[in-house]
Amino acid sequence: MISTKLFLSGFFLGITGILAGCSTKHLSTSKPVYLPDQIQEVSGDHGQTLGKNSSLLVGLKPYLGREKIGLKSAQELRLKSAGKLLILEDATGLLHKSLEINLAWRKVPLLTPKKLERQVIGPFASFESAERLALKLRKKGFSAVIAHPQAWEIWVPKEVQLPQGISALSWEKTLKHEVKPVLKGVSGELLLTGPLRIEAPDGLQLKNGVFMGPFWLKADAYGSWTLVEEVPLERYLLGVVPHEIGSSAPSAALAAQAILARTWALANSHRFDLDGYHLCSDTQCQVYKDPRQASQSVKGAITNTAGQYLSWQNKPIHAVYHASNGGVMASATEAWSMNSVPYLRTKLDGSKNWTDSFVLPLKKNSTLKAFLKKVDGAYGKSHSRFRWVRTFNAEKLKKALASFEDANILPSSVKVLERGKSGRVLALEIRSKGNQVSMVLKLDQIRRVLPALPSTLFVVNELQQGIWKFSGGGFGHGAGLSQAGAIDLALRGWKTSQILDHYYPGSTYGILQDLPKTP
Repeated sequence: MISTKLFLSGFFLGITGILAGCSTKHLSTSKPVYLPDQIQEVSGDHGQTLGKNSSLLVGLKPYLGREKIGLKSAQELRLKSAGKLLILEDATGLLHKSLEINLAWRKVPLLTPKKLERQVIGPFASFESAERLALKLRKKGFSAVIAHPQAWEIWVPKEVQLPQGISALSWEKTLKHEVKPVLKGVSGELLLTGPLRIEAPDGLQLKNGVFMGPFWLKADAYGSWTLVEEVPLERYLLGVVPHEIGSSAPSAALAAQAILARTWALANSHRFDLDGYHLCSDTQCQVYKDPRQASQSVKGAITNTAGQYLSWQNKPIHAVYHASNGGVMASATEAWSMNSVPYLRTKLDGSKNWTDSFVLPLKKNSTLKAFLKKVDGAYGKSHSRFRWVRTFNAEKLKKALASFEDANILPSSVKVLERGKSGRVLALEIRSKGNQVSMVLKLDQIRRVLPALPSTLFVVNELQQGIWKFSGGGFGHGAGLSQAGAIDLALRGWKTSQILDHYYPGSTYGILQDLPKTP
């Protein structure tokens, strides 16, 4: 029998022991990730075997309590029920029920100061670029974990000698305090011990929607906390598909998006291993919002493709997708610093008239200019950014480029150094007069540094001294499925399988129950 204790204030209810029914099936069977120099010891153990009823741990609100580490006060976390009482339980068994739960943050002295040391490689423009190097290091026997304190980084122990050509910054800090959650109420504040579990029988009002949970408040590796939802995979898709392709897309395109979103989640469930959850809910992962808002057509697409994912050699493919490819697909290596994969190929995306009009590669400026002037025959040509123009002056570029901003020097030259087979820019050089400052932006770094550019498929012309026009096509990295193209093909009568085979040639369908267990 479970013993209980009622606080005298009548506000808090304590409970000894852990509530039953807290176990769950998750998407990864990876062992806990540990580095002796982590800010907080967190577990990357995400559970058991993959299956239809598997659950994802999705970070809804990261970096909570972060400001408390410095001089600022961290913003409180206010959790409001959509109906019945919320139920909060901390790691010691403390139980609290309320329609609204307010959590603040407190710096708590450590009994013994903790010295943290590591080498930091990065930042990287994307997880894909960080993972490629991390895998190389692991194959050489190095301990290398991927972190995301602000941008993507790789952490390795301080004492190791990295291979030649890999630079890292030495990082160290002595930790005298840790940040812990505090439950606020009419009778005062109560310090809690994480991780916290929060149940919401009728859902939790959050981010302009309602999420069903259950939820966890988990410490990350940076001294802050993340509010995480534990959500069944198929329900997760309800919150992804309409926000990635739109509910009004034709059924074949919606079904293709559902299969891709499922595949992407399976293949990327290790992104936040270091912080003890699988995926985020923003554009660093897949956009995830209130699943209850999904339309009947979205629900039908997910139900009709239940358990289906795309595979290559019995593993989920790297199921990347984007809004518009501008008429030509990119290979994986044109988008990120990663190994090539056979199902992401450079290919003209249009009717026979379109494909007969051009010959790959589109590496010459003159060839690409001619390509960008043409529209008819391309799939997805109705997208608003199928063709676009952006103008930058020297001052605008300076503000975007840290090296120029720090030196207080204006750029005077913008030059494409290298293009891929699809015509996408692989390296963009920006120099100041006299070459006092020079930067080369590569691959996905180009759009991270210059987010006003919808894609890297562009040509650059200097209109006058200090003013450059970027004329381009497409919106996104260009690899894999073009959502505008998929919608166009669906309206032409293409089936889901035809659309996916077009954008991921050579991949095959897998069924979730057949996915091999992670070793």
